Amino acid sequence: MTGTSPRILIVDDEASITEFVSYNLLKEGFEIETAADGDEAIALAEKHPFDLIILDIMLPGTDGYEVCRTIRKQSDVPVLFLSARDTELDKVVGLELGADDYLAKPFGIRELQARVRALLRRSGGSRSDSGVPGERLMASGIALDEAAHEAFYGDNEIDLTPREFELLATLMHYPGKVLTREQLLKQAWGWEYLVETKTVDTHVKRLRDKLEAAQADPALIETVRGYGYRIQP
Repeated sequence: MTGTSPRILIVDDEASITEFVSYNLLKEGFEIETAADGDEAIALAEKHPFDLIILDIMLPGTDGYEVCRTIRKQSDVPVLFLSARDTELDKVVGLELGADDYLAKPFGIRELQARVRALLRRSGGSRSDSGVPGERLMASGIALDEAAHEAFYGDNEIDLTPREFELLATLMHYPGKVLTREQLLKQAWGWEYLVETKTVDTHVKRLRDKLEAAQADPALIETVRGYGYRIQP
């Protein structure tokens, strides 16, 4: 986290949405800044560190997809898309661009608050199923430190978003064991995360790309057809 209170940037051109979300998150103790268009959002993200960005897709000028793409080039800050565009394709595109979550409008404020808390919790550190924080895990030449929120393959750091880190950590807690998509959703996303299991496939693809960029074999994460995924022990 950047300070005692998590800082959240809300990007939406609808003033009523911005005010509604800001009011309810301020009550939760978060620090809030807002932007009404994509260019302003990028400028703020480059100037100030944020702990979370809530981002609309349909923005004046630079749209939310491009904002997410630009931010991902320089930061792993969690990004939550909040958009009236709710087709499966919209969600897949958003996730493949590097977003960590996607919530369609209209939305319930309690669900939004739960997802915000879940993203902040995961970006600030993870825990094992045993409740012991900060485990160091090893599998297939990958070293993962939950306390430091870092993963390495040899001397090469694996550059992961919070969601990708949680997914890799979950697999590494059970080396050689096949985990279903539903199990991965529950373990890496949390019980309150209600999304399609295809979300797991999208994140596994991104995770494999990150492994390859760190000179690891992306096939270390195996697909077990019709069931799920496992990491080689």
